[in-house]
Amino acid sequence: MHISAYLHRQLQRVPLRLLDVATASSDGRRITAHKAITATDEFFQGHFPGAPLLPGVLMVEALTQASALLVCADPATPAGATVRLRGVDDAKFRRHVVPGDRLDLEVALVKRRGPIARVQATASVEGSVVIEAGLVLAIDACAPAIHPTAVVAASAVIGQGCVIGPGAVIGPYVTLGRDVQVGAHAVVEGDTTIGDGTQIFPFGSIGLAPQDLKYRGERTRLVVGRENVFRESVTIHRGTVGGGSETRIGDRNLFMAYAHVAHDCRVGSDTIFGPGATLGGHVEVGDFAQVSAYSGVHQFCRVGRYAFIGGYSVVTKDALPYAKTVGNRARVYGLNTIGLVRKGFSPDAVRQLRQAYRFLLTSRLTPSKALAAIDADPRLSSSDVRELVTFIRSSKRGVTLRRPNKRAGEGDDE
Repeated sequence: MHISAYLHRQLQRVPLRLLDVATASSDGRRITAHKAITATDEFFQGHFPGAPLLPGVLMVEALTQASALLVCADPATPAGATVRLRGVDDAKFRRHVVPGDRLDLEVALVKRRGPIARVQATASVEGSVVIEAGLVLAIDACAPAIHPTAVVAASAVIGQGCVIGPGAVIGPYVTLGRDVQVGAHAVVEGDTTIGDGTQIFPFGSIGLAPQDLKYRGERTRLVVGRENVFRESVTIHRGTVGGGSETRIGDRNLFMAYAHVAHDCRVGSDTIFGPGATLGGHVEVGDFAQVSAYSGVHQFCRVGRYAFIGGYSVVTKDALPYAKTVGNRARVYGLNTIGLVRKGFSPDAVRQLRQAYRFLLTSRLTPSKALAAIDADPRLSSSDVRELVTFIRSSKRGVTLRRPNKRAGEGDDE
């Protein structure tokens, strides 16, 4: 954690910011820091006139600040937590500290149990110890920060470290995890659960009733995973009884401005939705897929893993995994080679997928015969090829296998 950001959050500002530099050890159990003591420091004004000494209580404060940095760097400490000094054990003051000295601090974690941590702290000047003590620290999770103009239902569950902006509305059945940010005038309604670290930007509309004429106000759900980003004016609707009563979104997805996810959709993890990208009801989107700007996916379709849907496309059948699907109506522009390489696919994995797509798209075989040819080719044995074959065979709406129009200069990805 950057020292300035941490100290600002802990309210340890000038003149009580008593660390200049801090460095943690590789194992995360020790930290070293230093503070240059100068005659211009405000705490010297009027203290021991003619003989300025660094007060002992400020030496303890400097050690506490270094200790808090150490504890906050621990993965077990929740983001946004505040660390406070609870006790000082066996403090020994060895010598005076005066302007011109550099106070060198070293803090080591001794024991941690739940919200209590014990550290051994030492400060020295030019190698001579000036203070040593055992410190007891209390770790307090950060309370939610709710703007006075926000409307938050009394029964809503708001996690530690959440920030709710001006004019935002949080409904009575909403559960927000830790460190969720809800921007100005965003609305989170319905039986909606939002995972830790998710960001909802201004005017987002999350968990509202589905746009389905069969919906009659039944209690249905929206479940959103961790660390998702919903940019401005994104709309996500909860499920319907006919679709399983639940819309579900995984982790670390990015929904750019005005993207829309309709009722009963299932979105995986690590996907990207461009501005205005739209999913109809009951759509399934696999992990790492990308739906580009202003594209629409018809209800009940599937978008396979690592699929790329080009901008302004209209997808009315299942979009194949690993492929580039583009156009209105959408056609297959070969393998999504660039995307796969960026995700770490090996050359052999790319080669096998490319050959499988040749059977599907350029062999002039019917789809069933192309799948049989893939099954019979011993060179196409990777799990990715098996997933592609299974995806096609399990399709209920059919899959997009149309090639681009050659007259338009649209070619295969070889």
